Amino acid sequence: MDFLQALPGKPFPFGAEIDSGGVNFSLFSRNGTRVVLNLFKNENDRRPYARVKFDPKVNRTGDIWHAYIPGIGAGTLYLYQVDGPFEPHAGHRFNFKQYLLDPYAKALTATPVFSNLPSGYKPPFDKEDIEDYEFDSDHDFPKCVVTDSSSFDWEGDRPINRPMSETVIYETHVKGFTAQPGCGVAHPGTYAGFAEKISYLKYLNVNAVELLPVFEFDETENSNINMRTGERLKNYWGYSTINFFSPKAGYAADKTPGGCVNEFKNLVKQLHKNGIEIILDVVFNHTAEGNEHGVALSFRGLDNSIYYNLVGNHKEYYMNFSGCGNTFNCNQPVVRQFIIDCLRYWVTEYHIDGFRFDLASILCRAEDGRILSDSPLTVAISEDPLLRNTKIIAEPWDAGGAYQLGNFPGSRWAEWNDRYRDDIRKFWRGDDNVSTGAATRIAGSSDIFAHEGKGPLASINYVTCHDGFTMNDLVSYNGKHNEENGEGNRDGSDSNLSYNYGFEGATANPQVERLRNKQIRNFILTLLISQGTPMLLGGDEFRRGQQGNNNAYCQDNAISWYDWNNCSMNSSMIEFTRRAVEFRLTHQIFRRSSFFRGGSNTSLPDIQWYAPDGKAPDWNKISRFVSFKLNGNDCKKDDGSADNDFYIAMNADRQDILVTLPCTEDGKKWHRVADTSDEKLPFVKKGEAELLRSQGRYVVPSGSLIILIAK
Repeated sequence: MDFLQALPGKPFPFGAEIDSGGVNFSLFSRNGTRVVLNLFKNENDRRPYARVKFDPKVNRTGDIWHAYIPGIGAGTLYLYQVDGPFEPHAGHRFNFKQYLLDPYAKALTATPVFSNLPSGYKPPFDKEDIEDYEFDSDHDFPKCVVTDSSSFDWEGDRPINRPMSETVIYETHVKGFTAQPGCGVAHPGTYAGFAEKISYLKYLNVNAVELLPVFEFDETENSNINMRTGERLKNYWGYSTINFFSPKAGYAADKTPGGCVNEFKNLVKQLHKNGIEIILDVVFNHTAEGNEHGVALSFRGLDNSIYYNLVGNHKEYYMNFSGCGNTFNCNQPVVRQFIIDCLRYWVTEYHIDGFRFDLASILCRAEDGRILSDSPLTVAISEDPLLRNTKIIAEPWDAGGAYQLGNFPGSRWAEWNDRYRDDIRKFWRGDDNVSTGAATRIAGSSDIFAHEGKGPLASINYVTCHDGFTMNDLVSYNGKHNEENGEGNRDGSDSNLSYNYGFEGATANPQVERLRNKQIRNFILTLLISQGTPMLLGGDEFRRGQQGNNNAYCQDNAISWYDWNNCSMNSSMIEFTRRAVEFRLTHQIFRRSSFFRGGSNTSLPDIQWYAPDGKAPDWNKISRFVSFKLNGNDCKKDDGSADNDFYIAMNADRQDILVTLPCTEDGKKWHRVADTSDEKLPFVKKGEAELLRSQGRYVVPSGSLIILIAK
């Protein structure tokens, strides 16, 4: 093994920066006392071919260790070793015998960590454990890959930066989208395979995809066993990050080290060419290193006391607001800058259009765990000049009890609105006395967002998402069926607000199937005519089911994968969804940037609510019915003309309801756009709305939604 001589190098930028003569390496470690860089020839090598010892007098500036190695370039594989005090009570867990990943590494090899741990692996408890610990060359460990960002031709591509008012989000999983055999792509389960299905997304009219985590993680982290099959389960969703700057190598068809970088960039470029934005689900609330019994992969061995929230006078323990063993110390200045650097990198190097932050309330926690009312990190993200046009979406709660819906700090943040989900589910299930809640959600949730000065577009509306039932299962199961998750069906929410229409699970009963199809149309159409930013769960448009599993985080199999055979079987539902999305994007009136104001003595109300008899509703009495008229004069189309007036009625009752229609203006007539009870034509083609024979009354069938347009 050779020891290479290193030039001093420079402290910035962090990570491995390539130039024509070599590579500059830069690493943060405040409390570390010794740093060694290991270089490898092949991804499966357990021993380096060369090592570089950083001289603290030459290769350290402040808390940053840096060195320049001439003569190496893209494709170089490397790992660090860092020495320092092993004093868990003081928060320090340095172990020089442990290989460590560079937090700023731009790619990793696809080597799993958790399935390759030595038999009986235990983390060091004291200094004696470290002395007895065998060097990590006795098992495989992923390597960091030096990459060349100049090697990809973007062909002039830039982030789209579409306004929220014009955005319809489609949440999906990169692998699961094309992993099912017979899906019709050359590279199933990969970035390349996903790109082959872009034409489907374009046909559906959605214009933004929100991808479950693609930052490098290890699916073998899950050690639970499927009690039915005996197989080891996986971390399929990926909410357990190993490296924040690296796209997951296992999702690439190109298996060469670093091949994932250009393959993912190409996916972004192809999406943009088709007018589709890309939003990444990011997990800055915790890492895969776990609690005091976890595995050192990177941050723990570089400077544990800096990167994690530790418990007061017992710093050997980790605060656990994530429910996953540790909490990333997001508002520590070094960590805060790390997160900003990461977001900037994905926007500049990958042209990412937006981020959805998992368990985002952790981004608001101080080092002692308190929730900060004016979080430095969330404000910094919303005000960062480079991220200024980037979409930022919070899941405004965490596993430690923080719930900040409508109060998430930072002016630009949109927020997942779980109250929308619950109120709309309860309404269409036929619960009593929920019409007021449903109406408030459809109108944009001003009760939640107006007091913070945000508009309705800050509400990310959804009926289903990756976490919970799919829409098919929402209308097919009364309870969760998570037995195959290996946790005795104890995991997942018990509050699903679902209804199975008399039969638990799949059925061939045509009457039940008609009811379920109608209910799915109700959910989809309600979502797309509501004020706010809609998010569809991928596959709902063709009734993708998960066999009643409402927590399929560990199911990397047919339970989670898209069965594209359902497309032909449910083509009418796909067409309904496509027309509904097109309808929303055609009419500005459903995409307002400000809340409804009501009316005045000199103008017609921008929205009017009605009881079935055409009078103003008594919100204390009305139940299982919502109807309203929208005034198109209040919203302008792209050509400057006024939008149409609309009348919408939603009947969740068990009986048909005869409604008195409001009067139209300027001699216009009511035309039917949609009636979810109509199995053959629940949504007409654009421009083909049907003139009503009766302009005074309309029968809204039981469990149905109608849309009328005035023209």
